[in-house]
Amino acid sequence: MTQRFVRYVVAPMAGLSLVAVPGVAQASGGKGGGKHVEGSGKGDMKDGVIRAETRVTTSGNGTNSKGKTGTLTAGDHNWTPPACWYEPAFSPKEIEAQVKAWRGLDLPFLSGIGDFVGDVLDSRYKDGKPYKDYNLDKQGKGMFWAAVKNPNRPDDPAANACNKQPFWVDEGEDSGEPLAVSPQVLAEYAYDELEIPSTKVTLAPEGETKVNLPTWAWLDKARFKKLSVTASLPDTNLSATTTATPESLRIEPGTKDAETYPAGGVCKIGKDGRIGEPYAKGNAKKTPPCGVKYLRSSGDGSYDLKATITWKVSWTSTTDPGEHSMPDGEFGADQNVVVKEIQSINR
Repeated sequence: MTQRFVRYVVAPMAGLSLVAVPGVAQASGGKGGGKHVEGSGKGDMKDGVIRAETRVTTSGNGTNSKGKTGTLTAGDHNWTPPACWYEPAFSPKEIEAQVKAWRGLDLPFLSGIGDFVGDVLDSRYKDGKPYKDYNLDKQGKGMFWAAVKNPNRPDDPAANACNKQPFWVDEGEDSGEPLAVSPQVLAEYAYDELEIPSTKVTLAPEGETKVNLPTWAWLDKARFKKLSVTASLPDTNLSATTTATPESLRIEPGTKDAETYPAGGVCKIGKDGRIGEPYAKGNAKKTPPCGVKYLRSSGDGSYDLKATITWKVSWTSTTDPGEHSMPDGEFGADQNVVVKEIQSINR
C-alpha cells in the first residue's frame, strides 16, 4: 500500500478529522528550544497528511474600541500572510496514539479504512521507514514537527503547500524546513491578528450637507493610534511583535462631481496624531484641512463616501535584532452622505 494510494482513499473523507488524542507533548525540539511541557496532541488527516492545530498564541490586539474592527489588506497585492507552516507538534507517544486512534476508526461506507491507514502510518513511524517504533526511545529529546494551517486562512489553497507528514527534529537542532515557524512567520501571522478600528469619519455638517459647501472630515485621535500584536510559540524563545501605525486617510467621495481637501483626497496624520481637524464654530468660511465638497445633489439617494486608512507596518523580535518593514496595510469603510441643494427664498 503506497502513500500516494492512501491519499486517494482518504480524500473522500474531507469532512472527517482525527481529533484530540490525549498525551504528553514535548513542545520544544528543533530551532527555538524551550522546556518540555504537555501539549494538546490534536491533529487531523483530511488528505492523507497528518496536520496539527497551531499552538501559536497572540496578545495585545491593539484596539480597545467597542466599535467595529477589521483586518488589514496589504497594499502590496502580491503579498499575503503565510497560509501554513510547520511547528513542533507531536511527541513520539502522541504519534503512536494518532496511529492507534486511526486503527480504531471504522465507517460503514469505508470498511477497514482505519486499519488500512494505520498500516500506511506504521510503515513510516514504526517499521523503520524512516522511523522505528515511533521514536519512543527519543521521548523528551525532540519533537515531530507537523504542518499547521493559518487559522485565519484555512480555505486558502496555499495552505496545502505544507503537505509533508510529521517529521522528526532533535532538541536544539534546526528543522531545515523552509516553511518552518520562525520570527518572520510569527510576525506575518500577527499582521492578520491586528484589530483595526472602523474608519468611519466624523463629518461636519453631520447627516446632511449641501452642494458647494465644504464638508469637514476627521477621525477620533483616541482611536487611531499605534497598535501592536505579539505572536509567540509557547515554551520556546520564538516570538515577534508586529506594529501598525496610522499614516494617512484617503477620502473617495463616491462621485466624480466632488472636490477633496487636500487635492487627491489624502489627509496626512498631524504631529498631534490627529487626522483631519474637528470643525469649530466660526470656521464656516475656512477651507478644511481634510474634507470634501460636493458639486451636485445626491437627489433622493446618497453618495457612498469611502474612508481608507493606510497603516505603516513593521516587526521586531527578541531573536532577530532590528526593526523590519512589512507591506503597508489598508482598512476602509463606506458611509452614506446625503447632499442637498441649497434652498434660497426670493423676496
